[in-house]
Amino acid sequence: MPVEIEYKTLSRISGPLIFVEGVKGVGLGEIVEIRDGSSDVRTGQTLEVDEDRAVVQVFEGTGGLSIQNMKISFIGKSLEIPVDRDMLGRVFNGLGTPVDDAPQVITDNMKNVNGLPVNPWSREYPREFIQTGISAIDGMNTLIRGQKLPIFSGSGMPHNLIAAQIARQATILSAHEEFTVIFAAMGVKFDVARFFIDSLEESGVLTHSAIFLSLADAPSIERLITPRVALTLAEYLAFDQGMHVLVILTDMTNYCESLRELSSSRGEIPSRKGYPGYLYSDLASIYERAGRLKGCNGSITQVPILTMPSDDISHPVPDLTGYITEGQIVLERELFNKGIYPPIAGLPSLSRLMKDGIGQGHTRSDHAQVAAQLFAAYAKVKRIRSLAAIVGEEELSELDKTYMRFGSAFEEDFLSQSYEENRSIEQTLDIGWEMLSLLPREELYRICKEDIQKYYISAKETQECQR
Repeated sequence: MPVEIEYKTLSRISGPLIFVEGVKGVGLGEIVEIRDGSSDVRTGQTLEVDEDRAVVQVFEGTGGLSIQNMKISFIGKSLEIPVDRDMLGRVFNGLGTPVDDAPQVITDNMKNVNGLPVNPWSREYPREFIQTGISAIDGMNTLIRGQKLPIFSGSGMPHNLIAAQIARQATILSAHEEFTVIFAAMGVKFDVARFFIDSLEESGVLTHSAIFLSLADAPSIERLITPRVALTLAEYLAFDQGMHVLVILTDMTNYCESLRELSSSRGEIPSRKGYPGYLYSDLASIYERAGRLKGCNGSITQVPILTMPSDDISHPVPDLTGYITEGQIVLERELFNKGIYPPIAGLPSLSRLMKDGIGQGHTRSDHAQVAAQLFAAYAKVKRIRSLAAIVGEEELSELDKTYMRFGSAFEEDFLSQSYEENRSIEQTLDIGWEMLSLLPREELYRICKEDIQKYYISAKETQECQR
């Protein structure tokens, strides 16, 4: 075994970083043990090695540490965590340590939190449907097994409620396949963390889920490890145990803020809005751990949630996330102010893999046409509302007024549903047909005649449905 060398040649401490001089044989990403004068041990990781100097990030923070009485040992391996099926039903902190008053899981399975690179050729194309029970997602922005579909939110909007509802209701329609949820929260307040735990516990979902929480009062550097720890367990369950795993990550903006803080402490040249130039590749190292592998029954589906500062979708975090992921679900401030839950925007939202996981054999044969027609009709509603704001609603044609009524009904009956309401895909599509039946048949130009004849509801029947 290599001889463990203790270094006392510390040059300075900057935020969560320690700079060590005169090191030899140290590798990037190597785990470090830090001992202070009271013999307490903290854990860190090597971020940078430059000739004989190393930069170490301390997971527990550097508060109370002093250069004069500190010793550092490099232990020669990367950060690993124990993984096992027994971790389901448990609550952990951001570093994977239990916080539910139960003992640490004992297992010989140790996995590197950075994961292993996946050959793109070995990836299986995502095609299977995941039902969230939320019509705005299932009907128009369908989540596909193995996809990464982020939710873009704004300050004060109910993204936490939506995250908990998805975690509670998400299911696959093939009952014989194991499905589990892993929930990771970064930089959240204690009351928000308590809400997530209680929500999953009361619904019974926690028994086959795992929760990783990095609270707001924890060292910010911990937030950089939390999603990787959660995804390491997800990879074990998916690719070693053959389970289908849904990973919900919130809030990725807090993660990026910690990355910016770390970059500033290292003295790096900032890029857009002060974020490091490698923000894209760092986010990709997290998002690209979703997917399916050839010859493996399991899968990892990701729903990252991020808040857009000032509702700015061009901000670097949502902007780069949109490039890496396969679509986005956008929460709209206007719908939120109308009291509509969930306030999922009809037009900016998009699921790029939706077309491959819906239709006959997945959801229902009319799904794609219904979604396309709802998008087209709602887009026309937006244009007519803009016109009405200029000329007045009384100057609109009868057809335009019909579209206005459709728009109101679409928002209040299709997009809107209660936090406790869990709609099946059949219910979602039936409500969609109720909305489309408010329009004349000749306006349904994206739907074939056979489906119109089969599902279109007459005006009288529509009124009865609305009652």
